[in-house]
Amino acid sequence: MLVFRRLVLSPILAALLAVGTLTLIAGQESHGAQAPDAPQRTIMVNGDGEVSGKPDQARLSAGVVSQAQTAAAALTANTAAMNRVFAALRMAGIPDNKIQTSNFSVQPQYSQAGPNNPDPQRITGYQVSNQVTVIVDDLMKLGPTLDALVRSGANQLGGIAFTIADPKPLADRARAAAVADAQAKARTLAMAAGVTLGPLLSIQESGGGRPGPVFAMARAAQIGPPIAEGEQMITVNVTMTYAIQ
Repeated sequence: MLVFRRLVLSPILAALLAVGTLTLIAGQESHGAQAPDAPQRTIMVNGDGEVSGKPDQARLSAGVVSQAQTAAAALTANTAAMNRVFAALRMAGIPDNKIQTSNFSVQPQYSQAGPNNPDPQRITGYQVSNQVTVIVDDLMKLGPTLDALVRSGANQLGGIAFTIADPKPLADRARAAAVADAQAKARTLAMAAGVTLGPLLSIQESGGGRPGPVFAMARAAQIGPPIAEGEQMITVNVTMTYAIQ
């Protein structure tokens, strides 16, 4: 005789089995739906833009070095000479806000070592140095300013740095040229590869926007030494990434 017994599951066990079955089905469906994304195809290009401009501002260094047996005497002589330098700059049309002290020092001077000098560290005098940085906005005044500085007693002149006071318009033109260069390269590469350019994904700028100073001396001025400001180049580089359709 066959006896059939009915299997009775508790409510808790039935619920756990149901949840496990649903989790297994959901996991299978999720695993079947996932597909590895294909890497996006891109073209990356660099573009360069250069624009030249004529400097309209000059920066120079001038000062006085004075020596005396005492620090007080050297300072007195230096102060008198620098007052003449400041007066000469004002007479040349340089406003006070374009003149700035860049260095001031008082240093002892020592005797030179030698066979007849057993004490080479003996102080023999003092040297006072006072230097100012001068910005000349009108380059036609540069030659007369240099002449006035030397005549007033400035015995220390630094190099002349020519700059462009407002390089932003030139930098904007260089940026536009750099973007156009990168766009042309991207189109050429896409055509050569037989693909179609998609949207622009990223653009990044590198390179200097403000030109560095240029040191020069040459062109003849009406008064004073000959000066040549030449030209300055502003260079901008951009990196652009395009999608490939």
